[in-house]
Amino acid sequence: MIEVKKKDKETSENLIRRFSRRVQQSGVLMRVRKTRFHAEEKSKQKKREEALYKIKIRKEIDKLKKMGKFDDEALKNLKRKMNK
Repeated sequence: MIEVKKKDKETSENLIRRFSRRVQQSGVLMRVRKTRFHAEEKSKQKKREEALYKIKIRKEIDKLKKMGKFDDEALKNLKRKMNK
């Protein structure tokens, strides 16, 4: 954690400038920027479960479309039913 205390007769601008410089030198911003959008890879089992779920949902959607009963409410109900 970076801490900067105000010196005697130091202006706020100088304090902010000094703090900014300390943050830059510490490398905190570089570390955060590198890991900002990093997402952990999903496990093989998790990928498989998601793929199977998508296949089941797609089959049910196609079935409802053929019967002419597919709409937003039907999709919500279908997803709710599949998650149980």
